[in-house]
Amino acid sequence: MELVALSPVFGFEVRGLDLGFPLPPDEAQGLRRAWSRGSLLVFRGQKMDDAALVRFSRHFGELELPPASSTRRAGDGGITTQPEIWVISNVVENGKPIGALGYGEAEWHTDMSYIDTPPTASVLYGLEVPPVGADTWFASQHAAFEGLPAELKEKLAGRRVNHDSSYTSAGELRSGASAPVTPDRAPGARHPIVRTHPETGRPALYLGRRRNGWIEGLKIEESEALLDRLWAECVRDDYVYKHKWQQGDLLIWDNRAVVHRRDAFDNAHRRVLLRTQVRGNKPF
Repeated sequence: MELVALSPVFGFEVRGLDLGFPLPPDEAQGLRRAWSRGSLLVFRGQKMDDAALVRFSRHFGELELPPASSTRRAGDGGITTQPEIWVISNVVENGKPIGALGYGEAEWHTDMSYIDTPPTASVLYGLEVPPVGADTWFASQHAAFEGLPAELKEKLAGRRVNHDSSYTSAGELRSGASAPVTPDRAPGARHPIVRTHPETGRPALYLGRRRNGWIEGLKIEESEALLDRLWAECVRDDYVYKHKWQQGDLLIWDNRAVVHRRDAFDNAHRRVLLRTQVRGNKPF
């Protein structure tokens, strides 16, 4: 197993492993250590069936089931055989989408941070990828926090931010949700604006997403100004890695330590990815 740095501040490409086969315990342990250190692991050229994807993902914790509306099983005209797998796709077959999240741009976000116990890790495996577009960008929130000036760190001490649950990362209003009148009245979960990584002890910014964010206890104008400043800091170019997908890529990232976004792509091209997510704990 070889680790090659993806950027100066975070992430590794892992070479020399075939994830289609079970991992020996020492290699699985090494991957977990590398993931804790790097926050993002990239594996190229993998050939995995559904069972292998689930087996790999379980090395990082207990898996959660995807929303029932976001995937269809093989027996229901879908493409997956494992209940833990979520299909991410723009493809429509027989008048029905085979997956979720379509072809539009997805804004900077942390996966499902609008619930009390957001997932620790997200795993994404590329079955079909478009020739251009759909690049995924990641930004290290450890680096973002460490780069803040001292006076700004002091302003954040003990603060919590509300993570709006009414909209998706693609900007779509969730089924049954209503658009919040003001950010301080948005539904969602409130988490520390600076969270501690439970395995490394490192602090990281934890903002969720910009839309309808609100810092608890501040007037809306004050919250908006501070969030604008923080978002400008947390996605600076020197904290960012852009991933251009190839068929057979597998990525696993740490939702406690990175935010990510997706570029839009031409809906005439097929994109089919399989996702799993690892159950998390309440941020602290």
